[in-house]
Amino acid sequence: MKHPWHQVNIGRYAPEIVRGIIEIPQGSKAKYELDKESGLLTLDRVLFSSVNYPANYGFIPQTYGEDHDPLDILILSQIDIVPLCIVEAKVIGVMRMLDSGEADDKIIAVAAQDMSVNYIEDIAGLPPHFVHELKNFFEDYKKLENKEVIVEEFFGKAIAQQIILDGIALYKKEFGHKAL
Repeated sequence: MKHPWHQVNIGRYAPEIVRGIIEIPQGSKAKYELDKESGLLTLDRVLFSSVNYPANYGFIPQTYGEDHDPLDILILSQIDIVPLCIVEAKVIGVMRMLDSGEADDKIIAVAAQDMSVNYIEDIAGLPPHFVHELKNFFEDYKKLENKEVIVEEFFGKAIAQQIILDGIALYKKEFGHKAL
């Protein structure tokens, strides 16, 4: 079995279109995370709050973020995507946030093979209320755990793509020997 973080290619059109690996389908209360050693998913916890993930949530393979994990990605689609599915995702923006004082950016993308969303070119094309929902979810989902998440700002695809390029460079520096 391939390790999804280290042995799945990010995609040849990165940083515009990347492969995202789903950990959590939209609508879930389960917080699944990649087990870094085995490459399988582990149930980290069931969310303490009465909220559900507003989008499919996962990571971008062969990237490394400031939080010492692969870069997080939210992939918008009309469907709930099953965990460990590889999704071609068109990058449209980023939500910059702090989780317990540590930078934890969330790349925002649309499923490239979903005609209901793949026409969206930049975060400005999202319904304003949905952006508020994303912000609200991430600000609230850890409150009952007595943890603080601060959503700083949303930015368009240019900044998101630069964050991905930085994440690729940091991955190569940290794990270059594991990359495809």
